[in-house]
Amino acid sequence: MSVPSPVSINPANRQVSIDVRNPAFYQDPLATYAALHAQCPAFFWEERQQWYFAGYDRVNGLLRDRRFGRQILHVATREELSLPEPKQHLEDFDRLEAHSLLELEPPAHTRLRTLVNRAFVSRQIEQLKPEIAALAHSIIDSFEKDGEVELLKTYAEIIPVTVIARMLGVPVDMAPSLLDWSHRMVRMYMFNPTLETELDANAASAEFSAYLKRIIYWKRDNPADDLLTHMITTEKDGERLSDDELISTAVLLLNAGHEATVHQLGNAVHVLLETGTPIEEAFSSDLATERTIEECMRYAAPLHIFQRYALSDIELDDGIQLKKGDKIGLLLAAANVDPAKFSDPMTFRPDRNEGAHVSFGAGVHFCIGAPLARLELKLSLPILFERLPGLRLKSEPQVKDSYHFHGLERLELAW
Repeated sequence: MSVPSPVSINPANRQVSIDVRNPAFYQDPLATYAALHAQCPAFFWEERQQWYFAGYDRVNGLLRDRRFGRQILHVATREELSLPEPKQHLEDFDRLEAHSLLELEPPAHTRLRTLVNRAFVSRQIEQLKPEIAALAHSIIDSFEKDGEVELLKTYAEIIPVTVIARMLGVPVDMAPSLLDWSHRMVRMYMFNPTLETELDANAASAEFSAYLKRIIYWKRDNPADDLLTHMITTEKDGERLSDDELISTAVLLLNAGHEATVHQLGNAVHVLLETGTPIEEAFSSDLATERTIEECMRYAAPLHIFQRYALSDIELDDGIQLKKGDKIGLLLAAANVDPAKFSDPMTFRPDRNEGAHVSFGAGVHFCIGAPLARLELKLSLPILFERLPGLRLKSEPQVKDSYHFHGLERLELAW
């Protein structure tokens, strides 16, 4: 029995229909991206009722284009744009979003990012190498003798959430709660979340915020050498972060500091094993390891969509007309497999060296945690394969039945 195609493309009017619930799509979105690149790399997605872009140059350019932004209500009113009023049952979730570094534009974004950026520059992150390596080894010590493991919850989740919690100065024994709150909140970023998902995300936001508020109050009287203390005490232009700004920034760093990395680590292990990549060659030197990691992020990106608002009426150079307040979707993972940028893009080549992918975005919202994510991958992947020779897939991995974040539910391995 044939499975219906998840995508229908009309190149003449650039109208595209994509069924994101079709397993053929969310299990292998690269096949749909190949069709889009061949027929319609800039398209109006019928189900989403907005323009999306898949080409590398276009996505890279729009990420940097200051005519677009992550917020719109700083330049227009809800009435002007006919936007609905906020949902009352999302009050706690929306409060976090309102002060989130990811959702702000300059100058508010610049002020927040300047206060946080110092902890994430490469020279600071490099100091974490011994700690991350020791953590990876200790986790493997706990399951090496078993001969099998479910990698995501046992290894891929533990490393990034532990590292970011220690950096912020949040007790590591809170990791299960941090993961629970984060998982419940990020479900809001899927297409068309249900009322149940919204209520649960709001409850998680309230619980997360209340916990961090207690930590912040305690740290004001008990400062330490950690990022949260730094954010509490540092001033810029005579101002300090408000409680709402502190909480939103801490939530974003905790969520973003592990959520995407978990998926990227799982995706990387999966693709390395599935493609039969010679592991010794892939990690034979620092340069080889670096290129392998970058290729994993290009080929198996965890975040597929980044959205922006048109801050004014805009006509793009290919005739696409946008009104102030229109949202556009930038397909990061599709840009990463654009044949106009990468040769034979649907082939995983660990030694590829053809320029930067856009998995971390670009422009003012380029991922602040990119150096940390790269270091965690650079250490945790080679250590895993070195410690567990003969590592193999025990069963077919379970792909998440969602699209915004592309990753695995389970990754069963044996050796």
